[in-house]
Amino acid sequence: MIQFTRRGAIAATGAIPVAARAQNRPVLRLGILGDLSGPYRDLSGLGTMACVRLAIADAKAQGIDLDVEVLHADHQHRPDVGTQIAREWFDRRDVDAILEVNNSAIALAVADLAREKDKLFLATGPATADLHGSRCGPNHVHWTYDTWMLAHGAGSATVRAGGDSWFFLTADYAFGHALQRDTAQAVEAAGGRVLGQTRYPFPATTDYSSFLLQAQASRAKVLGLANAGTDTVNAVKQAHEFGLTRRMKLVGLLCLLGDVRAMGAEAAQGLLTTEPFYWDLNERTRAFTQRVLPAMPTGIYPSTNHAGAYSAVLHYLKAAKALGVAATKASGRAAVTQMKAMPTDDDCFGPGSVRSDGRKLHPAYLFEVKTPAEVRTGWDLYKLTGTIPADQAMRPLAEGGCTMAG
Repeated sequence: MIQFTRRGAIAATGAIPVAARAQNRPVLRLGILGDLSGPYRDLSGLGTMACVRLAIADAKAQGIDLDVEVLHADHQHRPDVGTQIAREWFDRRDVDAILEVNNSAIALAVADLAREKDKLFLATGPATADLHGSRCGPNHVHWTYDTWMLAHGAGSATVRAGGDSWFFLTADYAFGHALQRDTAQAVEAAGGRVLGQTRYPFPATTDYSSFLLQAQASRAKVLGLANAGTDTVNAVKQAHEFGLTRRMKLVGLLCLLGDVRAMGAEAAQGLLTTEPFYWDLNERTRAFTQRVLPAMPTGIYPSTNHAGAYSAVLHYLKAAKALGVAATKASGRAAVTQMKAMPTDDDCFGPGSVRSDGRKLHPAYLFEVKTPAEVRTGWDLYKLTGTIPADQAMRPLAEGGCTMAG
């Protein structure tokens, strides 16, 4: 049985029963805490619900027939709102696991709350590498990407290709700070220099002209965009309009396919980015995309965030079957231990594992945005320029500062 509940910031707005619930069977409750109305809505939002629905269906097809209820809420990029929803879900709604949380400040708070309540946090949306570093814990897993992966992917490769002087345009909150920090370290380790940075208010900025003028004045070869979602889209479009892209190489440090689609190939051509998932990467990713597309919001292809939600929920349900639903509900810590003990495998990321510090391991890929002449269809936007094996894509275990590393 699957039951989906849509919620606003606090109040429930209804439920959609999908099938009859088996009598007297314990129910696993998942809460998707995402962005339904803000700058990451196309990378998150209803697409995540579609991918979670598919994960539950695919688990059932593999013989994992569990009763699952899914709630969905908008954190509004406000830590007070996000934390309040998470606390209510854990305390009053019997939610066993929260996933997504594509805001690093909120994610760190939810991780602490999951540990306090012995619940589970599937961190499929946040990027801060602190989640499996100094803020690692026994009740969460960090699934999709992180600032270290993104920084050492596009950052190091760009320096090696001659982009050895950088200026950063940074969203002024935990994620932006962490992404700039990790990228600056990667740039300098590769022999590059950071000439400056400017931070803008998040999530209230739409006009980047003054910040882009600062970048231009720096005479850096590379503009590193330490932001995401519509912020990245607007910054790239405006940089193209100002002619900045003729003088500086743009690197989207968390730039996903949906962002590039929104920019258009004319504005985004040549932009470099790192992602662990692309719909047209291989036969398995294409198969996943074809299965989920009918349920996705109109005109939206699955993003890396969506793929992460699918992958994490599928593995969680496999672990719940192995551990037993009652034991899974009783302890998020026990569920994480079981997830670490089992290999991962799905159509989005292929085979992998969950490391002792809670980091999910899989390869990452370097992509360059195609020119308009190279694009065959609307979502055919990337050309693969490099593959980073899983053991190199993630920060070495010994360097993260996680007390659980071992």
